Amino acid sequence: MTIQNESSNNTVEKTKIIPAANARMFARLFNIGNLLSLAPGLIIAPIILLTEQEQLTTIFMFIAMIVPPILWFGLSIMIYIIARHHPNELVGHYTQQAAYRYYGMIGVVIPVGTFFGTEWKLWILMGGMVGLVLIPWTIWELIKSQKENWQDIEIMIDVTTGETTCVR
Repeated sequence: MTIQNESSNNTVEKTKIIPAANARMFARLFNIGNLLSLAPGLIIAPIILLTEQEQLTTIFMFIAMIVPPILWFGLSIMIYIIARHHPNELVGHYTQQAAYRYYGMIGVVIPVGTFFGTEWKLWILMGGMVGLVLIPWTIWELIKSQKENWQDIEIMIDVTTGETTCVR
């Protein structure tokens, strides 16, 4: 809903309502991305470790396991920029916490993985360790954000400058 007001200093302002459902969706977005980036690894890692595969098949499975987290790393930066500056401060909080967890775990993988070299089983086990930490914590945060009392937020947009202010 948009309402136009004319204030005393001749600037035209629009009032816009940001629905609570929008805020909840944006607050959950980074956490959902974290889970989706790890999902292929949850399926493929046990297959690689517990079955006997041809070498070429193992290579393709390993690539399918590590590409989603790498792609999510790039996409997550854009999601972070968008969601962190949402008018609802809780959206920014949940996004920032999810980013701390994901970037922290990826930040551990890189220096520790330096010593793994081409030992792909160690890489898979490291991915399992990341999953053991990140997945339950992310699910807990998704449940917590679902139970949060989300409110609609009213913002004023100055048409001439494009600046927004939260009215509440």
